[in-house]
Amino acid sequence: MTGTFRLFTALTALAALTTAATPAQAESLRDVVIIGNSAGGTASFLDGRTFTNLGSVNLIPDLQERLAAMNPIERAIYEIVKQQAGGDKFVDDAHLSPDGRTLYVSRGNLGDVIAYDLAGRRIAWRVKLDGHKADHATLSPDGSRFVVSAITAQKSQVIDTATGTVVNSFPTGTYPHENIYSANGERVYNASIGTTSLPKALNGLKGLKQLTVADARTWQVLRTYQFEYGIRPAVITPDERTMYAQLSYLNGFVEYDLVAGRIVRTVEMPFSTGGQALTPDQYPQNSAHHGMAMSGDGSKLCMAGTIDDYTAIVSRSGLTTDGFQHYAPKSLPYWATTSVDGNHCFVTLSNTDEVSVVDYRTTREVARVPVGDYPQRERLGRLAEGVIGGLSRAAG
Repeated sequence: MTGTFRLFTALTALAALTTAATPAQAESLRDVVIIGNSAGGTASFLDGRTFTNLGSVNLIPDLQERLAAMNPIERAIYEIVKQQAGGDKFVDDAHLSPDGRTLYVSRGNLGDVIAYDLAGRRIAWRVKLDGHKADHATLSPDGSRFVVSAITAQKSQVIDTATGTVVNSFPTGTYPHENIYSANGERVYNASIGTTSLPKALNGLKGLKQLTVADARTWQVLRTYQFEYGIRPAVITPDERTMYAQLSYLNGFVEYDLVAGRIVRTVEMPFSTGGQALTPDQYPQNSAHHGMAMSGDGSKLCMAGTIDDYTAIVSRSGLTTDGFQHYAPKSLPYWATTSVDGNHCFVTLSNTDEVSVVDYRTTREVARVPVGDYPQRERLGRLAEGVIGGLSRAAG
């Protein structure tokens, strides 16, 4: 009798779960690629499988309000940051909530973070970060924490996405840049780039170029790794034993042993004619190459050759180049993200306001998609079908 009762209870619980997850009650989600159009202050949404631009959303509807609220000192600093960035850079990073209805955005030169309600077309909350510039961000697997680099404050700040409040932080190197969650969600890796306004000859004065590893529960720093040059975009293998990273001024990338704490291999990529003509101090924000991703099966790397106007596909086994997709001069490839199926690499072309979609297997471009003004960061997400109709028909 006891066994029968337990079976009945288990079946009842299963039925309740099944009922709770019926299609009528759970809104369907679409795989998308979120493109942050930095100068335009917008985000474009590309269908993650067909690469079609579904539309865009304005993420600075409060711009005049924000500027008017600045005191004279804050406004002067805003103008300095703007000048150092080469103009207005509003949308730095953007991630979708698990339910696909809210976009969390770090807004570069405004130095803040917003949660944008896509259905209501409004800002749900806004929080000012410490310092004067918001940079790269990452969202926890459960969507409850948004980790953002407060670049001039030399820390990563942790925001509770439900309330829009800063609930924690951890110290970083100088000018913290990218934040990456480990595959299991237990750690966050922060890469710092050093003071980019100083010339290469004064690299020793740029501060700490450091990889910081923090516990994603306590936010205590677990380990730091020191580098000679700033750490640009990077990918970390799921076992957290290896990092592939682009470094400031390096026309290529390094393979880094995270266990031993040392560079194992350095790969120098070919210069284009345009790239060869530049001096290191002419590289955008010290970056020769800026944009890296790994194929879904982990066998290949995608490299955005920023000053060289190409995308390179590299086999991880021997770190040999399979091929290049070349672009028009000064297209400025500036970020790379792998598609949901793992077979394609999305590369933003910042100066032409486009996204190039490159096939990992053939190394050729299979699509070119118009987006908004100065696209940079790209993130995968799942967008609620119900909000797609409310997007602007503009590409970006």
